[in-house]
Amino acid sequence: MTTIPEVSPEARFAPRPTPETQPYWEATAAGRLDLPRCRPCDQVFFYPRSSCPTCGSTDLEWVTCSGRGRLHTYVVSHRPAPGFPVPTVIAVVELDEGPRMMTDIVDADPDALELDMPVEVRFEQRTGAAVPVFAPVREGTR
Repeated sequence: MTTIPEVSPEARFAPRPTPETQPYWEATAAGRLDLPRCRPCDQVFFYPRSSCPTCGSTDLEWVTCSGRGRLHTYVVSHRPAPGFPVPTVIAVVELDEGPRMMTDIVDADPDALELDMPVEVRFEQRTGAAVPVFAPVREGTR
């Protein structure tokens, strides 16, 4: 069996901001989860883009989300990827504000995960970016 060396989160893939995503990455660097909201239809959405995926409007604003949500679905990957621990929990989280985000679940026993369990955002520092990941909400903190 081949052992894959653990790499620190700082050495993992870091995103490259685009004009549409720059405000998102600036917010994550400040420890906030900001997402675009369409003014005409009031939909908050993810991933950041230049027009609303619901109505097509370009009249958008950025709002700070709570960073709380529920585990919608997940898969436990036992295949080593450079820089990631084995196992890695790859998930879709549904935010309290409505949108769903693909992310990683951290600080959790994969065998203890349950669909619809409450989760909250954390920010993992990587070279040049703070990437949102989620962890189960500890009792008494929700």
